[in-house]
Amino acid sequence: MHRFANPARFLKIARPLTGWLFWPGLLLLTAGALCGLFVTPPDYLQGETVRILYIHVPAAWLGMGGWSGIAIAAIMQLVWRHPLAAIAGRAIAAPGALFTAICLITGSIWGRPTWGTWWEWDGRMTSMLVLLFLYLGYMALANASARQAQGGVSPVTAIFGLVGAVNIPIINRSVVWWNSLHQGPSITMRGSSIDMTLLWPLGFTLAGFTLLFAAIVLMRMRTILAQAKVEARMQRMARG
Repeated sequence: MHRFANPARFLKIARPLTGWLFWPGLLLLTAGALCGLFVTPPDYLQGETVRILYIHVPAAWLGMGGWSGIAIAAIMQLVWRHPLAAIAGRAIAAPGALFTAICLITGSIWGRPTWGTWWEWDGRMTSMLVLLFLYLGYMALANASARQAQGGVSPVTAIFGLVGAVNIPIINRSVVWWNSLHQGPSITMRGSSIDMTLLWPLGFTLAGFTLLFAAIVLMRMRTILAQAKVEARMQRMARG
């Protein structure tokens, strides 16, 4: 990974890679959304509301996956001192928070006709809300230390990213550990409880959102590096 520690080398790869991720992701997302809206049948119990599945599940996946990425970046920063790891963590935080918020909003919309309530303080929903607060706290710490850390995040923020990762397995296992209105695991290594007539567009939207998420992270990393370069130039001019 230290081969890409040089910002110039990283940018040489990140510029074309951003487009290679963004456009296929947008195509897959559009195809999956259209199929989910107009091709798949309504569920025999939930009716048309089941179509929220194609946004809610990818949003939940990327909310948790984003914080997992922050934790990996924190390890790379603290252990291997990778110069781009701190920037990667900072770049992941905003889209991760966005998808976590989308997960909570779509889950609430889905829950109203299905459960008869907009919100239930069960393990899954509460731990997902905690994840959103963790993202907001991480972004506040990262922004406060960005200038001192030359565009990245401080070791304190990286430690916060590692500690917050404890919430990820709690989110994942919450529907198993506690009984609540939220259904149990629908997709596992042993298969899926969702019928294939409804399930197949989810693969398209999941892949599409994931590619778009990766493209957004690369764009944000490039922006942070550009801002750091401008700030360094301004500081040299001020000293001169």
